[in-house]
Amino acid sequence: MSSVLTGITTNGSPHLGNYVGAMRPAIELSKKSKSFIFLADYHSLIKQQDPDLTHQSTLSIAAAWIACGLNLKNTVFYRQSSIPEIMELNWILTSITPKGLMNRAHAYKALQDATNGKDKDKNVQMGLYNYPILMSSDILIFNAELIPVGSDQKQHIEMTRDIANKFNLTYGNFFNLPEPMIDETNSVLPGIDGNKMSKSYSNYIDLFSGEKTLQKKINQIKTDSLEPGEKKPKNSILYKYFKCFGNEKDLIKINDYFDEGMGWGDLKKELFKIINHELAPFRDKYLNLINNPKKVEEILREGEIKAQKIASANLKKIRSLVGIRSL
Repeated sequence: MSSVLTGITTNGSPHLGNYVGAMRPAIELSKKSKSFIFLADYHSLIKQQDPDLTHQSTLSIAAAWIACGLNLKNTVFYRQSSIPEIMELNWILTSITPKGLMNRAHAYKALQDATNGKDKDKNVQMGLYNYPILMSSDILIFNAELIPVGSDQKQHIEMTRDIANKFNLTYGNFFNLPEPMIDETNSVLPGIDGNKMSKSYSNYIDLFSGEKTLQKKINQIKTDSLEPGEKKPKNSILYKYFKCFGNEKDLIKINDYFDEGMGWGDLKKELFKIINHELAPFRDKYLNLINNPKKVEEILREGEIKAQKIASANLKKIRSLVGIRSL
């Protein structure tokens, strides 16, 4: 049985894009596979430097995973910051990773492209530049084999494979070469403006919005000027939401609505019903956990004891392979 690993950065409360792209598929896998699910709190320091937000987000995202049905019997659930072996492996891998590989990272290149003037690295922090190595360390310290990601994260898994392969060729075979698990149809839920859903773009829908807020945000999803009675396009942003949340029976009905030209406002009401039906039971559990942080902490500590035992055993072997061992 292959091991699965995924995580979410703690830079706010989880949104629908996190749920569709990472949480939901990972939770399904946790019911039948050994899983490692982590809160990427060190990664969050790259994106924002608000200590209170980082701390509160850890509780929020942990509660979300638990509320949405994470199988805690099959899952090692932990905070990245509680496993120091990850950071030690990060340095070992940094020592063998070619700079040229990091130069090709999409996030780094995008930030360079957005910078005016001669110094393209003016706004580049080393945390962002080295992000793919830390992500590789997250994966390789547990020798995870399957990584559920959105298609926009595929490059990071390819880089992890490159780094693992470089280590294996340098010091001897130890690391698995992880495979990305990508649902090409449903893995990337666009933001309400059609761009990638992101806190940075303020185009997201919180996973546990109240019903009124959820409907309001759905109403803001960008649509065209087609009138009621005119056939609606199935390459629209709104239809992508239906594809991500509707079951087979729902989509038969929705396809008819689009073909018949149902108005955008009525279609958005239908979308609200489908999304709210899925999330309402989780919302109540989430709010209960948010109000009981000691319970969340207890669950995390149990997972971190398991995680550190595995990480420590693996790091001992890695240290020996690179020559850092007793005389």
